[in-house]
Amino acid sequence: MTKEECFYLGRIVSKFSFKGEVLIKLDTDEPESYLEMESVFVEYDNNLVPFFIERSSLQKSNLLRVKFEEVDSEEDAEDLMKCDLYLPLSLLPELDEDQFYFHEVIGFTVEDLNYGVVGTLTGVNDTTSQALFEVEKDGKQILIPMNDEFLQKVDKKNKKIIVETPEGLIDLYL
Repeated sequence: MTKEECFYLGRIVSKFSFKGEVLIKLDTDEPESYLEMESVFVEYDNNLVPFFIERSSLQKSNLLRVKFEEVDSEEDAEDLMKCDLYLPLSLLPELDEDQFYFHEVIGFTVEDLNYGVVGTLTGVNDTTSQALFEVEKDGKQILIPMNDEFLQKVDKKNKKIIVETPEGLIDLYL
């Protein structure tokens, strides 16, 4: 299994008990969807290693408390701190027609109702407080805030995203 065949689920952020339990910060709006997992891939020494789950429960809002098989001590758990977790893309829940996963829309054409074709979506930057579409046009990068006000339609069939941005936003980048 490679990272390209998986999606990022979250990161192990802390130890929970002296029996090897860990807390995982999930990167999802629906943490309860991941309570019944049997296993996950842990990125360990640049490899995806399968870890089987003995039990799990939600802690607070988006923290998952997990006891992995064969992780039975604080030392074992310490070894996994800050490791990223992944699941196969096939396990992503189906979304409604107007919803999308970031990886699904890479390569889509972005079109603005006022400007016309803006360019090709090359990535989504979600490290900022406001997620941004990264669009490339003629070697230049255009950043478009990803909010419901600007996003008009996602046409998965025709690989197109329709936006309506404020006047002059796109021109700032060109």
